[in-house]
Amino acid sequence: MDSDNIYNFTLEVEKEDRVDKLLSSYFLEYSRSTIQKWISSNNVKIDGNPCTQKDKIKKNCLVSINIVTQPEVNLIAEDIPLDIIDETDDYILVNKSSGMVTHIAPGNYNGTLQNALFYKYPELANIPRTGIIHRLDKDTSGILVISRSLTSHNYLSKQLQERKFKKVYHAIISGVFDKAVRIEEPIGRHPVDRKKMTVSSNGRFACSIIKPLEYFSKASHVEVDIITGRTHQIRVHMAHKKHPIVGDKLYGFKKNIFSKSHNILSSIEPSFGQYLHAYYLSFLDPRTNEIKEYKAPYPREYQLLLDVLSE
Repeated sequence: MDSDNIYNFTLEVEKEDRVDKLLSSYFLEYSRSTIQKWISSNNVKIDGNPCTQKDKIKKNCLVSINIVTQPEVNLIAEDIPLDIIDETDDYILVNKSSGMVTHIAPGNYNGTLQNALFYKYPELANIPRTGIIHRLDKDTSGILVISRSLTSHNYLSKQLQERKFKKVYHAIISGVFDKAVRIEEPIGRHPVDRKKMTVSSNGRFACSIIKPLEYFSKASHVEVDIITGRTHQIRVHMAHKKHPIVGDKLYGFKKNIFSKSHNILSSIEPSFGQYLHAYYLSFLDPRTNEIKEYKAPYPREYQLLLDVLSE
């Protein structure tokens, strides 16, 4: 059954762009095609006026959206183990494993976090993206918050859009990194390899604060506080600084940073993804408006690599 929900918020515009493009960059839980359908059905208003997909937003403005939701068509419930950090009547905290895709997508309808959530919490079927507020790359592990109602979904989504979520990552990176650095480099789509993002003067503003936790002879353990949330942001910024994340097959060094005589990675788990972990998350509780803070334990492989490097 479809359900309607009016959602009003102020859209902060960094630079002039099309309505559908801007909204899709803020509403990560919805596809652009879905947002375009809302616009064409007059379910989106800018400063009280109906708009078209090609209209451009030139200033900060009030957006009103009549959100129409319906169950995912191709979503199949699958009994996949989940590491639940905590759950309330309003949200669930999950520690996603490395190698698990967050959302279903064309050609990838099985084995995702959505499939697992639908099995364990079938009531999430009528909430957009099964309640998933934000996402992590397939090979990134760590904490995600899942909404359990449309009310909490909108409340938490608004916090995310207004950058009120505090997200801190931990990563094991290549090379010695012994000083705190604030990276402010714009990120956009790679001009040749469309699967990649890159630092680009035409990209969107992106800011990451990197702090060393511990460093070794050929690698470092760092904490990353992201001020913005661009696609592949941490991976792109670290690769740009010549300190790519260990195990990152897309942005990392082609040559293993560890010697052949002591290949640390293969001795732990060759199939493990990049050593990037969403470690900490805080947000305002939808019911009490109190700050909630959560931490996600490291994956076994991540902790093993730290232990080996520390020897």
